[in-house]
Amino acid sequence: MNTLVANGSGEIQGVPRPLDGKIAVVTGGSRGIGAGIVRRLARDGAVVAFTYATSESQAQEPQLDVERLGGRSLAIKADSSSPSTLTEAVGDAALTLGGLDIFVSNAGIFKIGLVHQFALEDLDQLIALNIRAAFVGIQSAVKEMRDGGRIITIGSSAANRIAFPGISAYSMTKAAIQGLVRGLAVDLASRGITVNNVQPGPIATDINPTEGPEAEMLQRMIPLGRYGRDEEVASLVAYLSTRESSFITGANLTVDGGYGI
Repeated sequence: MNTLVANGSGEIQGVPRPLDGKIAVVTGGSRGIGAGIVRRLARDGAVVAFTYATSESQAQEPQLDVERLGGRSLAIKADSSSPSTLTEAVGDAALTLGGLDIFVSNAGIFKIGLVHQFALEDLDQLIALNIRAAFVGIQSAVKEMRDGGRIITIGSSAANRIAFPGISAYSMTKAAIQGLVRGLAVDLASRGITVNNVQPGPIATDINPTEGPEAEMLQRMIPLGRYGRDEEVASLVAYLSTRESSFITGANLTVDGGYGI
């Protein structure tokens, strides 16, 4: 008789995990939502490479978490605003790990400002990281990805709902991702590669604190009455990475507690 035993992470030994044997790359995976995605994909069995922009010590945190889960990860320093650097990072990850099945475009920035005050330099940075990096990363991943792969972008509910002044430029960049995903879903359908966009609302991270006047205002706009957690975004990304999601493509799926309804 086979015996099922729970390991330290709460998983049941002897039961296949949904992403066993899969190789994933996550951009911007050292903190916040990105780190949550790295941890969840690893917990579900994937070998995960992720990029980080500056802090090597910060990148060690999700690596240690993955190690505690009994998984494997690879941290790659890469500035996603540099097309050549990002392309090289994706190629190196696929070469080192032996292929690519899942690509998550998560790296991005948030800048706020009214239109008549918004600096063009800030606009260029938003476009470089929130739009161009998504396109370049996916373009590079597709060249390495096996048929039947999964591409997931991390957008924002701000593409659909504007809660306060000053986020028009940011919203524009996230709305662009919606169109990109719909187009890529058609481009890649013949290879069985699905492309979907996960749109978080207010999520508790180090750059989005749950306390303070702005946080209180936002929470009043969320019917569930609280900020989301990175693992709640990661759970949807994980599902979209599995075989069970194979008939979902070109979708923009919001994780926001009903924000702005």
